[in-house]
Amino acid sequence: MSCSKVAVLKTSPETVIEDYARLMKLADFESHLPKDKETILKINISWHYFFPGCSTTPWQLDGVTRTLKEAGYGRLIPAQNRTVVVDPKLGAKNNHLESVIEKHGLEFVYLYEEGVKWINYEPRAEMLVLDKVFPEGILIPDIMVGRNAVHLPTLKTHVFTTMTGAMKNAFGGLLRENRHWTHSVIHETLVDLLAIQKEIHPGLFAVTDGTFAGDGPGPRAMMPYVKNYILASADQVAIDAIAAKMMGFDPMNLKFLRLAYEKGLGCADPKEIEVVGEDISEVNFHFHDRMETLASRGQKMIYHGPLKPLENILLRSFITPWSYYASRLYYDAFWYPCVGKARVKRMLETDWGKLFKSYGKNS
Repeated sequence: MSCSKVAVLKTSPETVIEDYARLMKLADFESHLPKDKETILKINISWHYFFPGCSTTPWQLDGVTRTLKEAGYGRLIPAQNRTVVVDPKLGAKNNHLESVIEKHGLEFVYLYEEGVKWINYEPRAEMLVLDKVFPEGILIPDIMVGRNAVHLPTLKTHVFTTMTGAMKNAFGGLLRENRHWTHSVIHETLVDLLAIQKEIHPGLFAVTDGTFAGDGPGPRAMMPYVKNYILASADQVAIDAIAAKMMGFDPMNLKFLRLAYEKGLGCADPKEIEVVGEDISEVNFHFHDRMETLASRGQKMIYHGPLKPLENILLRSFITPWSYYASRLYYDAFWYPCVGKARVKRMLETDWGKLFKSYGKNS
């Protein structure tokens, strides 16, 4: 017997906006998102450069926004936080999201800016790790409380969690810039954040774009592929489980999904998930979970390896900025111009790449 529903569709650049509407209806979005509440559109910007599969696509934001507006939803609030190594405003521009925001008459809320109040939140649910990582209190943005949340992740792998999707997308919205303190317990952190989301959001939904998909040491230094899939669900665990299965992973072997399932926060067992739309029983992208970069190897040495005893000194003291500069130097100054740029160029020559460029004409 199914415990959750995930909608999956094949799409094309010519039909993607209409397909997003059909996808969300298949996933019964109106029954999960109260219309009398404002709705946060949680953008995913994993890099300030455009890199296929890395960040929310313009057609994803466009299709979801149009579907919500046509269904009668009121104020929609596209929101994005920053990390110590990613500039979200530059990312919104380079990923051609600004033109979509302007088209629909919306306004970005950057959660780190003055005017956004962060409050000390005391979860009702028992926390696995967040109360220990942040003993002085768990701070979340006040704007998230009492509003629906629609997550807009992409289909991609990740160096710390094997894959990243709806559950990981909350990581960049609910925690401040010191959220890297949780990297050594990232799986438990994602479960804690989902428990908090279920307390603060009247409605919770996710729409994953897999038109481009990224394989390798994500969320940035990946090999992008055209896959033409889009997914939607109200169950954050189930949508990530189906995305993981499509990429070639066993969802129950991914710690954050298994823990969330065991805590009753969603369904991670594909046998118990009702997939509507496409038959994906034979879909397997054969993505890899062991590819790393020089930067990710260094991070893992700090979080889980021989440098673990120095974690607090390296990442929570006055010398911490060294890690930000090292990451920016590696990804922005070396990897992107030397490796990534050629991959982007190849993807821009595809039909999806042409659609991406068309969104940029109005930005």
